[in-house]
Amino acid sequence: MEIEKRVQEGRCVVGLTGRLDAVTAPELEQRLSEIIEDGNLNLVLDLTGLEYVSSAGLRIFLVATKKVKALKGEFCLAGLSGNIKEVIEISGFPSIMPCYDTMDALPGA
Repeated sequence: MEIEKRVQEGRCVVGLTGRLDAVTAPELEQRLSEIIEDGNLNLVLDLTGLEYVSSAGLRIFLVATKKVKALKGEFCLAGLSGNIKEVIEISGFPSIMPCYDTMDALPGA
């Protein structure tokens, strides 16, 4: 899995490419912790390039959103399509955090 951090329209966007599973989840968890600790509290995970997400990956999304919300920040998922969108919806994530089909659908984009 590749993790790319960029700033886009005042938000810290973390783009994920490849597979997010039990093997790659610890790396993402570490990177997100560092990004949040650096004060990036308006955080978007761009899942456009994500091919697969396991329960280990979903757990990382929950941990990150709890950390960001505790610091009065905003966390959301964007770039949802195909089986990734289906997994996110079945898991109930849209009731926990904002979820958008595309990066262009983000408010203020």
